[in-house]
Amino acid sequence: MHTENTSWTQSVAAVCIHEGRVLQARHTYGPGKGRLIIPGGYIEKGETPMEAVKREYLEEAGVTIEPGKLIGVRFNQKDWYVVFAAKYVSGKARSDGDENDEVVWLPVEEALERADVPDLTKKLISCALTGGGFEPIPFTSFTTSTLYGVK
Repeated sequence: MHTENTSWTQSVAAVCIHEGRVLQARHTYGPGKGRLIIPGGYIEKGETPMEAVKREYLEEAGVTIEPGKLIGVRFNQKDWYVVFAAKYVSGKARSDGDENDEVVWLPVEEALERADVPDLTKKLISCALTGGGFEPIPFTSFTTSTLYGVK
C-alpha cells in the first residue's frame, strides 16, 4: 500500500521457512513482475524494520511472522534494504490481489531451482538456511532502537 507516510528509501523483507517450505509471492509490478519473491516492502514513518516486515507479511500474504536474525543488507545509491529470517506464527497464505497475484509455500529445493525465482531471492533463502546472521542484542538507550550483532 502506498501512502504519504512511506519512507521510499528504506525497505524490508523476510525469508520465512516453515516445514521445509518457503513463502513466496508473485509480484504484479516493477522488476519483480511475474516472479516469485519473498514478501516485503517499504517502511512507514515511525515504524521499526521489524514492525514493518511483520505488517508487510500480513498485508501481502495473510501470514503472521516473527522476525529473527538479520540475514542480509543491500545498499545502493538510492536506498537500503534489510532482510530477516522469520518464524511462521499463524495465518493462511493468500494473495493481496494488488501487489501480488499468487502467494505460495514452495519446497525450499524447488524455490532454489525455479527460473521464476530471482537470484537475490535464492541467495537470501540460502542465507536463511545457514542459521547464521546478526541477532538482536538488548541494551539500554535513551531512544527506542535495536542493536543487531554477532553473539
